[in-house]
Amino acid sequence: MKNNLLILLACLSVMPLFSQIVINELDCDTPGIDDKEFLELKSNTPNFNLDGYIVVFFNGSTSGNNASYFTIDLNGYTTDANGLLLIGSDSVTPFPQLLIPPNVIQNGADAVAIYQAAETDFPEGTVANITNLIDVLVYDTSDADDTDMLAIFSAHPNFTNIEQINEGSGNNTNSIQRNNDGSYTVTTPTPRALNDGSGIVFNAIAMSTDAEQYQEGATVTITFTSQITVLDDVTFSFSLNNDGFNTNDFTGNTTVTIPSGSNTVSTLITVTDDGLDEGDEEAVIEFVNLNQPFIPFNNRLKFRIIDNDFRVADYGAPTNPTFGIVSSTQPDGYYNPLDGLADNALKQALQDIIANPEVVRAQTYTDVIDILKEADQNPENSNEVWLVYLEAGRAKLDFQLGSVSTGKWNREHTFPRSRAGYYSIEADEIADGKDVFWETNADSLRHGNSDAHALRAADGPENSSRGNQFYGQYNGPAGTIGSFKGDVARSVFYLAIRYNGLEIVNGFPDGNVGQFGDLQTLLEWHRNDPPDDFEMNRNNVVYTWQYNRNPFIDQPELIEYIWGNNVGETWNQPLGVAENALDTLAVYPNPTSGRLYIKGLKKPGRFTIFSLDGRRLVSKAISNGYIDLNLASGMYVLQIVSEGASTTKKISIK
Repeated sequence: MKNNLLILLACLSVMPLFSQIVINELDCDTPGIDDKEFLELKSNTPNFNLDGYIVVFFNGSTSGNNASYFTIDLNGYTTDANGLLLIGSDSVTPFPQLLIPPNVIQNGADAVAIYQAAETDFPEGTVANITNLIDVLVYDTSDADDTDMLAIFSAHPNFTNIEQINEGSGNNTNSIQRNNDGSYTVTTPTPRALNDGSGIVFNAIAMSTDAEQYQEGATVTITFTSQITVLDDVTFSFSLNNDGFNTNDFTGNTTVTIPSGSNTVSTLITVTDDGLDEGDEEAVIEFVNLNQPFIPFNNRLKFRIIDNDFRVADYGAPTNPTFGIVSSTQPDGYYNPLDGLADNALKQALQDIIANPEVVRAQTYTDVIDILKEADQNPENSNEVWLVYLEAGRAKLDFQLGSVSTGKWNREHTFPRSRAGYYSIEADEIADGKDVFWETNADSLRHGNSDAHALRAADGPENSSRGNQFYGQYNGPAGTIGSFKGDVARSVFYLAIRYNGLEIVNGFPDGNVGQFGDLQTLLEWHRNDPPDDFEMNRNNVVYTWQYNRNPFIDQPELIEYIWGNNVGETWNQPLGVAENALDTLAVYPNPTSGRLYIKGLKKPGRFTIFSLDGRRLVSKAISNGYIDLNLASGMYVLQIVSEGASTTKKISIK
């Protein structure tokens, strides 16, 4: 009798390992873009601590090999008063307790399992197994049974009769729900509610605004609405903080009360018009202290604040180009090694400059987002980027982060990846700034993937429309003037010199990785659309990150000596008569405490100040024989332009 009792106690001690937490509901496929998929877990007891558990999703497709593709660490989470934990994106309602990216759960035939294990036990690509398995659901969307996956999990004594559950065909409106007896039903989704209709009925509170974006100084109406009329006053708070947007940027009450007998309350928030150019910002409305039985219906709702203090550049946009206002920040003698050379010797000398492994840096593909926000900044609005093919501005905040590209901008490779053979690695997902970089050389073709000289901000759908077509096959959207054509041609020419393995050829080569066409089209585009101030500014910006330049913007004639009408001829830099015409100007006092006098300037001109690393700091007209500088102490480069001539001088600020 004693032995039987011990056996019974031993069994009871093991049973919770397989029954404390189960997969209660799965919605793996939803209509549209699949942003409302979710997984719901259920514990035997309410408010169950999930430390030590993980959820693993397995890919059952032929290429997936029954291996893991997504793992969720449940440490720090607990189930609610009904024993439920809802996992999904911020598009799921009611709002999930645990957020994951949208469109990450695959349709099937796949599996999702709970393990009592660490996240590190299941690196991506781990084949499904039954070690420390707690619960599993094998599912599909009208797919054939994954017999391999079923066999793996059927080896566990608790799942010997496991079946694959069909949620329905693609874009269905169903979910798979666990019944109390362990079987499954496919029916209308019930996120954050027990499948049998029992338990506590939560009262979800929705938040909304009267618009999606506002100008500085505007008043925002925020409304909170409960699904069920409240029987007592319900008071709660919310925050609006997000990145740089904080309590200094608005006024208004962030604590509200839904009065007894009602289901709604509104509050007014006034956005501060501070007179500063901080860029467009997004406020995020988030519940601070909403307690059960009240839960968020939605949460982290964004609204945009348009900064009316944006800056307008002193040079034109590509559709209204200017020339000669922005000057190259190339170091003295940067192109001197090219003089007296021709043909392959000229190409090699040029590559030695722009691919110098002792100088040039390669950044990550994610760093490129920040580079483009500066390099492709819309001259007409500093809070926007200029879209290369669409020839229009778009808010910097509208960078594409998800699968939806409409109204978004992204990174366009002028020499497409599939044509060039470069690619991303895991480290490319990190934005680590200017001072963290890869060493690179002419053979580092992979780095072409994130070379900002050949990446442009582009409208998402238009980027997809271009695909990997050659220029000439693709000529831009209808109704545009083609202001991008010379720019993209010069970026492709740059790549062909910068990296070994890339070349520009006549016609449209099919399937030859590393080749890009059509040479004659690119030459025509280059000749008909010369470098303007926008492109020169872009070259200067990229130089501060990569420490190399696109030489065909600084010295556009070089293209003729390598691919065009002057092939075989000896290159010598222009003598720069215009550069020397103002060399007799006197600039004093130097060092200066702020005011510099310009002596010898006969006609109105313009000055530009650069930092020693090539950053353009200020550019203004010279109207009265002197300029006032409000700069920190240090050394700077002063460039003066007048009547098509220019001179450059080094100055010191005390």
